[in-house]
Amino acid sequence: MQKNNNAPLLNAVDLKKYYPVKKGIFSKPQLVKAVDGVSFTLETGKTLAVVGESGCGKSTLGRMLTMIERPTEGDLFYNGQNFLVNDKEVEALRRQKIQIVFQNPYASLNPRKKVGAILEEPLLINTSLSASERKEKVLEMMSKVGLKTEFYDRYPHMFSGGQRQRIAIARGLMLDPDIVVADEPVSALDVSVRAQVLNLMMDLQEEMGLSYVFISHDLSVVEHIADEVMVMYLGRCVEQGETKTIFSNPRHPYTQALLSATPRLEKEHRRERIKLVGELPSPLNPPKGCAFNARCRFATERCQQERPELKTYEDGTKIACFIVE
Repeated sequence: MQKNNNAPLLNAVDLKKYYPVKKGIFSKPQLVKAVDGVSFTLETGKTLAVVGESGCGKSTLGRMLTMIERPTEGDLFYNGQNFLVNDKEVEALRRQKIQIVFQNPYASLNPRKKVGAILEEPLLINTSLSASERKEKVLEMMSKVGLKTEFYDRYPHMFSGGQRQRIAIARGLMLDPDIVVADEPVSALDVSVRAQVLNLMMDLQEEMGLSYVFISHDLSVVEHIADEVMVMYLGRCVEQGETKTIFSNPRHPYTQALLSATPRLEKEHRRERIKLVGELPSPLNPPKGCAFNARCRFATERCQQERPELKTYEDGTKIACFIVE
């Protein structure tokens, strides 16, 4: 495949994922709009964090990028080539170039297989390497993620959560991908282990030139690891921009509320707590107008009638809000 040097490494254009849901035998199926038109670009060696409450569509977006879920609509370009076309060569390339690390290392590793077999599996399916070459590559990757070579013949239950997540990260890197989708990779780990795994991911990013789509609800982690942040609410992006800009000057009311809940040690960085009233609306029956209007302290009549579109502002930040306008 010819590389397009002018194109970003990954370019998602208006990705949508709708699920038909039937409430009864004779009722018409309704659509759950899990992701409803999300666009972003990702540059080589950078980290895009996708944040928001549970149910906002961030994990669905991650699964679409790796084609665990096929988008209902939209395009996904890798170096200018559409990854969503039905072509065997493109599908093989996509499997190699975009990999995922799941949230729970206790559930994502096969308990019946030894670590060596778990790590060799991607090579066995996608390459023509011999058994000795596969083993050599596995041991090399284990060393990279800080696992001892004697772990090769052990089962997942013999490891701690942090070690299991290192195994999961190693598995994600076995095919030398350019992009890793990390879906809440540290949320299931003890606080004492999180920093180790995050530092490992940042070291690997520098060493291997990786790009991350980092899905998280922990904003203190996001501030530490991300170059750019995309805030999602009910399947849509409400604010997107550089991490420094978003954290120093959040402008969408939802982003302000999220950041006000992030603990701060320094007094000067603490924000007044903004409490969100009410529950996240159902994606089966989203409110008319702006999806956030029922919980927004600034909502006007216009917010209840019209849906704001993402607009780019002078600092490069994209925001979907009539109040900001």
